[in-house]
Amino acid sequence: MPLEIGLWRVTDKAVQLAPAKMPLESRLEQLILDDPAILETELLLIGHQVLTGHGKLIDILGIDLEGTVHIVELKRDRTPREIVAQALDYASWVQGLSNEDIRDIFNRHNPGTDFDIAFAERFGGTPTPDDLNEAHSITVVASDLDDSTERIVEYLSSTYAVPINVMLFRYFSDQGNDYLARTWLIPSTRQAAPSGKTQLRSSKAAWNGSDWYVAFGMEDSTRVWNDAQKYGFVSAGGGEWYSRSLRKLPVGARIFVYVPGHGYVGVGTVTGPAVPAMNAKLMENGNDMYFSQLDLQGDYGLHTTAVDDGTDTHEYIVPVSWAHTVSLSNAFWLKGLFANQNSACKLRHELTLTEVSKAFGLDSKV
Repeated sequence: MPLEIGLWRVTDKAVQLAPAKMPLESRLEQLILDDPAILETELLLIGHQVLTGHGKLIDILGIDLEGTVHIVELKRDRTPREIVAQALDYASWVQGLSNEDIRDIFNRHNPGTDFDIAFAERFGGTPTPDDLNEAHSITVVASDLDDSTERIVEYLSSTYAVPINVMLFRYFSDQGNDYLARTWLIPSTRQAAPSGKTQLRSSKAAWNGSDWYVAFGMEDSTRVWNDAQKYGFVSAGGGEWYSRSLRKLPVGARIFVYVPGHGYVGVGTVTGPAVPAMNAKLMENGNDMYFSQLDLQGDYGLHTTAVDDGTDTHEYIVPVSWAHTVSLSNAFWLKGLFANQNSACKLRHELTLTEVSKAFGLDSKV
């Protein structure tokens, strides 16, 4: 049977309020546009009345913190067959959208607004994930629900794991005040997970084939940025997980170096492969010097007795020719710039590439 939402006014006794017909369904749509959190999921709105490749209009298209795309469709006066078929048709189109497509749609519906900045502002400074639209979900918004719609949605979700659900709103008016109550048809514990991609298309942001992100951690004074800045290197180690990604840096890669808790401090080009600190050599004043012979402020594991237990705990040194560096006190940071825990990874984040290059007086394109 259809879901029912009850609301009571409690004074000396509980008096149940009778649901009323919402004056205009467009009002519910506007409430969602004004605050998507009413749907219980924090969303950045990509667009409203988004034109699909089939000439139809999606009521609301949004994206969440994880990069999952949300199709929100109001039931209005459509029949169960119409609303469900329409929502599935939209999903078949959305699943083929690439990372670039998502950004293009946002730009068309939000002229003059940068997608990455809007994403960061919406989600408390979190940078845009590399993957957009790896998955999608469908939400049908209704002010009432009939048996047929309930059966169809339950069947698609439980039998075929289609990521579709209904958010049911009830409108109440009492003593001059208006109220909205909401509930999901399918509880989150039973809802199908958002669908993954089922056809070839790129959910990742495009990569220019050259730029990499490097995190230069300075915990416990193992590493000191002044050393790296002076002698031209980046490093990571203390375990396979920390050094593995750094060792993948190719010679010729351009790296954007981030110091956790500070910001971006340098951009340079990798000039040699990663080598354990005890064997590494760097150029100083035109001379080829062992890393251990340099006047270093950090430890870099050089004074730690190695334990032969089969694990690789070496600190690895990667030589770098700096194009531009700044001190920690002048580190560059803006809300929404890319940062994560990996020692190194491909840098696809357009906002970071553009803003750091601008701050350091460099060309963001290579």
